[in-house]
Amino acid sequence: KTAFLHGDLEEDIYMDQPEGFIVPGKEDYVCRLKKSLYGLKQSPRQWYKRFDSFMLSKGFQRSQYDSCVYLKFVNGSPTYLLLYVDDM
Repeated sequence: KTAFLHGDLEEDIYMDQPEGFIVPGKEDYVCRLKKSLYGLKQSPRQWYKRFDSFMLSKGFQRSQYDSCVYLKFVNGSPTYLLLYVDDM
């Protein structure tokens, strides 16, 4: 459940202060999110973009037929990584 907590957001998103963390005297203040939270519509896409850029930075190539398949050759031997996330 924590996979979606680390994606960077491209747009400004604000939320009410979380229950139990409301600052006394500032109840009408809101929080501006810097990172994606589980449950946001943008979370799966932002998480995938971060995962994808990481895999590409490690020398993997994304399959042109399936964006959830990555391939890397090490010493002439292929390494395949298949990503499956339920409800993605």
